[in-house]
This record gives sequence, C-alpha cells and structure tokens, in this order.
Amino acid sequence: MNTRNVVIGISSAMALLVLPTAQAEDGYAAPADWPPPMVKHHLGMVLIDRLEYALPDEGQEALVWDLQAWFGGDVNRVYLKSEGENVQGDGEDAEFESLELLYSRLIADFWELQGGVGYQGGVFSDDHAERGYGVVGLQGVMPYGIETDVVLRLSDAGDVSASIEGEYDLRLTQRLSLQPRTEIALAGSEVETFGVGEGLNSVRVGMRLGYAVTRRITPYVGAYWEKQVGDTADLSRAGGDATEDRGVVAGVRLLL
Repeated sequence: MNTRNVVIGISSAMALLVLPTAQAEDGYAAPADWPPPMVKHHLGMVLIDRLEYALPDEGQEALVWDLQAWFGGDVNRVYLKSEGENVQGDGEDAEFESLELLYSRLIADFWELQGGVGYQGGVFSDDHAERGYGVVGLQGVMPYGIETDVVLRLSDAGDVSASIEGEYDLRLTQRLSLQPRTEIALAGSEVETFGVGEGLNSVRVGMRLGYAVTRRITPYVGAYWEKQVGDTADLSRAGGDATEDRGVVAGVRLLL
C-alpha cells in the first residue's frame, strides 16, 4: 500500500471528527461562551519614595515625605502625589509643598503624560500660605534608567512655575544601591509670599545609600546640598534666611 495514500486517508478521517467551533465575540476561533484570552485588570500601588529625617548643618531639623499612589491599567491611571515637610521646633504644622490629583495616560514606551489639579499650603491648618494650581507633567524613564519627572504648574493667581527631577538607581549588590538625585525649580514670575523669584530658583542634589531588607522595605542614609540663586536668593537674604543648605538624612523607602 502506498504510504502517502495512508497518511492522506488518516488525515481526512480525523478532519471529519473535528466539530466546527463558533466564533467568539473577540474574533478568535473558540466557543462563544469562552472568556477572551487576555483580560484587562486594574491594579494599584503606593510608593513612599522618601520618608526621611533631615539634619541640616544650619537651620532646623525636618521630617520630609515624597510619595505617590496610582490606580488603573497599563494605559490609563489616576495618580495622587504629595511632597512636603514638617519643620521641627518652629511651632507650625506640616506643609504640603505639593498635593496633586492627576489623570495619566501612557503616550510612549515608559512615558506618561499627566494632568490635573494641585494644592500648596498647610496640612489641615492655616500656618502656611496657600494656593491652588493646575498641573501638566511628563513622567518616565530616560535612557540608562534615569527616572524623570517634569512638571509645569499654573496657579489660581496666574503664576507659572516648573520643576525637573531626576534620579538613578545604581545597583552595587542585589540588596545595596546608591541613588543620586537632582531637583531644579524655576518660576515665570516673582511670588514673594512663597519666597519665589523669577527665573531659576534653586538646585538641589543628593545621594542615598540604601539596603533592601525586602523588596518593599529599603532603609537608607544620605546627604544633600541645596543652593538658591537669582531673585529667590535675594528674597531669602532680605528675610534673613540662608541661601545655601547642606545636611544628612536617614529614612526608609516603602512599596505598599
């Protein structure tokens, strides 16, 4: 018997035994009551990037925080971001340097365009000047793994300001990491109430050495240097404040 004819015959018989399948709603060949092969899930995360105690060479110690929480999918998310500090011994409550509610959309690989509203002022108190603002930002990862956050703000009084932040995680071992960090602040106009001058306001650089106890808990120690420039420095001098600051920090990074 011809082997080729045997193979063709067996294949034909098997084909007759295959029952036709319905076309699912998503267009793939499967029974109509089967679920789609991929399901969109909404997830959430809270990252407390900095929760630290700062000890400056001059001036007062402060408890500082920098956190963000998000909920959503791979493309669309809602963010809540906050940065602030509680200066110790000044008789005033903590201050939000920023508290922002943002809608975020993925526009390219590793890059999110964000927009929303924000608040700067006291934490449930009137100890500090207050203002609301609209915000547009771009958050993502540059080449070589540099995490970047660029933000443009327009206050309810029409004042424009911007900030640029960048940080990089240098892995020394599986648990030990060194993180350089840079922050640059700018403003389009002088706002004396907030101690802000027109142009480049300040530059702050820092370094943190962290040890990952677990993937979610990383205690660290570090140091920083900050310099005010231009009109902002002039406002600080007029108020009797220093225009340059440096110090050490100790804190923890938490992923919840």
